[in-house]
Amino acid sequence: MTGLPDTTRVRLPRRWLLYRFRWFGRWVIRRRYRVRLHTTEQVPSTGPVIFCSNHIGVADGPLLAVFAPRPVHALTKEDMFRGAAGPFLHAAGQIPLHRDGADPDAIKSCVKVLREGLAVGLYPEGTRGPGDYEVFHHGAAYLAMVTGAPVVPVAMFGSREPGGSRNSLPPRGATIDMVFGPAFTTAQVPWPRRREHVAAVSALLREHLLDHLAHAREQTGRELPGPLPGATAVPTPVLDQGAS
Repeated sequence: MTGLPDTTRVRLPRRWLLYRFRWFGRWVIRRRYRVRLHTTEQVPSTGPVIFCSNHIGVADGPLLAVFAPRPVHALTKEDMFRGAAGPFLHAAGQIPLHRDGADPDAIKSCVKVLREGLAVGLYPEGTRGPGDYEVFHHGAAYLAMVTGAPVVPVAMFGSREPGGSRNSLPPRGATIDMVFGPAFTTAQVPWPRRREHVAAVSALLREHLLDHLAHAREQTGRELPGPLPGATAVPTPVLDQGAS
């Protein structure tokens, strides 16, 4: 298929820490929390996959990276790579994302990962919040259209307590539920991928994620923590710009 982004010169994110030490990450987290995984059989065992999760707490990224049935190269805001955490995040295969505008490098890194038959993780709300997809960006739909990769929804509960701040963690012994849902698929689309088409596919994906979230709430008996105290949503790049 013609008109796809050229990723021949794009390097895959590092993988050694993500792939070899996920067991250690699980052991560390389970010393503090009870993590319950639901319907993991929904996740394709091979081939490219896009994990699309709601985003309620600071622990969501590590939880998805180490507890998903497959290792996840997640889009992570660039600020997190500054300072002491930077080398660890790079070694763990996470992908830096500039949030002040379209980021072609992040797009191509995700496409490269998916073309290698690996897994990418996105948070379409763009930032931590109530986790109800009231804010929804188009990045996951765009990547699905570029690569044809299935999008697996993930519903996260318990990684932030009601009333908790942006960087708060749940108390020791808390139960965290991660519910994986049936994949959303769309046809691979060559360039040009018009904004109207991306927006239409994104709207269908959002409905799919909302439906899964409703089923996950019934399945687990859990509720979302509500909005962050005094916080407003921070816009993030749509990710349908800057790459052909």
